[in-house]
Amino acid sequence: MIYDNNIFRAEFIKRPNRFIAYVKLNGEEIVVHVPNTGRCKEILIPGATIILKEGKNQNRKTKYDLIAGYKDGKLINIDSQVPNYVVDEALKKGKIDKLKNYTIIQREKTFGNSRFDFKLLNSQEQEYYLEVKGVTFEQNGHCMFPDAPTERGRKHILELIEVKAQGKGAGVLFLIQLQEANKFSPYDDMDNKFGDALRLAYKKGVDIFAYNSNVKDNYIELNKRIEILL
Repeated sequence: MIYDNNIFRAEFIKRPNRFIAYVKLNGEEIVVHVPNTGRCKEILIPGATIILKEGKNQNRKTKYDLIAGYKDGKLINIDSQVPNYVVDEALKKGKIDKLKNYTIIQREKTFGNSRFDFKLLNSQEQEYYLEVKGVTFEQNGHCMFPDAPTERGRKHILELIEVKAQGKGAGVLFLIQLQEANKFSPYDDMDNKFGDALRLAYKKGVDIFAYNSNVKDNYIELNKRIEILL
């Protein structure tokens, strides 16, 4: 996907809370919105080059969103709104091999008491529920999720197990929001309960996908599938 916004490079200063950051743009210190409640501490460090997207709503409190940052020369997109759009685009283009035959793509659909990012249908009207998780934490090409404890994320994984138990397709796709990633694993040191849930889901037949991304200042798309270590 291409951002249909004005894009600027700036310098990161500080992040006083999850929602805002101070940056320097064209020599002026301004407050911007951070569209990611994760920690992103290894990306958002003082002096780092970051990418801003100008908002189109003139009534918003902050004019810009902080959507990406450079870490050791790697550009990492941190916009939490992006993964679902990227996966939607990839599904429509048939870029996810196992899901190519699911040509009816619906967003934000419920199954029982659960809401998943995608409900897919094939020509036989077989159902497949897909949850998407954006990944930004990386160490030497090894990416991990989550970068903060997530009970909500664990709940999604357990709900996918229930979908599978009822005879429908179920999967979770980890979209790694940088290009230089070559392997993925759950971040057990951060949230071992999530890791345990993911390993259980795999044993129960839930599909687990991990893809890295092509990332530019104003652009991100699903790239290629990478190794998963459970």
